[in-house]
Amino acid sequence: MTFWPGRRVLLTGGNGFLGSILRKRLAELGATDVLTPRASELDLRDPLATREYVRHHRPSLVIHGAAVVGGIGANRDHPGRFFYENAIMGLHLIEEARLAGVEKLVCIGTVCAYPKFTPVPFRESALWDGYPEETNAPYGLAKKMLLVQLQAYRAEYGFRGIFLLPANLYGPNDNFDLHTSHVIPAMIRKFATAAERGDDTVELWGDGTPTREFLYVDDAADGIVRAAERYDAPAPVNLGSGEERSIADIATLIAQKTGFQGSISWDATKPNGQPRRKLDTSAAEREFGFRAATSFEEGLSRTIEWYRSSWRGR
Repeated sequence: MTFWPGRRVLLTGGNGFLGSILRKRLAELGATDVLTPRASELDLRDPLATREYVRHHRPSLVIHGAAVVGGIGANRDHPGRFFYENAIMGLHLIEEARLAGVEKLVCIGTVCAYPKFTPVPFRESALWDGYPEETNAPYGLAKKMLLVQLQAYRAEYGFRGIFLLPANLYGPNDNFDLHTSHVIPAMIRKFATAAERGDDTVELWGDGTPTREFLYVDDAADGIVRAAERYDAPAPVNLGSGEERSIADIATLIAQKTGFQGSISWDATKPNGQPRRKLDTSAAEREFGFRAATSFEEGLSRTIEWYRSSWRGR
């Protein structure tokens, strides 16, 4: 509690899925001011706008959570946009934070930065051992370039930047738009809608064999806060639950929890994405005492409940 009082924090992406949880958590911890500009107030793609904002508001700490994200379909349809915008936003922000004398910057990366065939569990030391899975490589590589920038700036300028690699996030207030959402919100919407209509079948992409690790959004916020407080080293650190499940098993569980009693049809002509994802989370526990607290089933139930009570009427 003594870390945050007196600190002015710039939280990019602070009005989004993860950012809104972080904003609330930082306020509870006593941060003096938490700046969460929308894109209309701060266009991170514009170097002059970024410079003016950082120099005018003079944050003492920056958490860079802004990103252009989406599921496999969105990554496949917009590889150029996902690469350029994610890279350029971070490049500008890190440079201007350095020039303005920001004390510390926390950069939120992505599990998509790992090579396609990384040995399980993914250890941070394997980050450069191959090329990412093709459908989300532009996004993953754009984020990974920010790690390179932070390490280079620490070496040359002594700039205190850290880089976190969270697993796939899920939870209340997620994006349930089928065109841009990730796998869990997309499946929740599909199965809940099918259950209400009495549909016999729900069709899903791929063949169900890939595995994924998911981190509940509140746990992710806790890990980021702990890292901001306690971690200060160049090596990237995974944030995850340490639990691996197949997409087929997740689909079955969501079908049960939403009351869908029909069959699941897999469209194997659509991409599967990375074959397996499971993080080694030992460094986060060792370096800053983070361990995920929310079980997957509990988090999934909360997410489905939120979808039915709050999102469906939008």
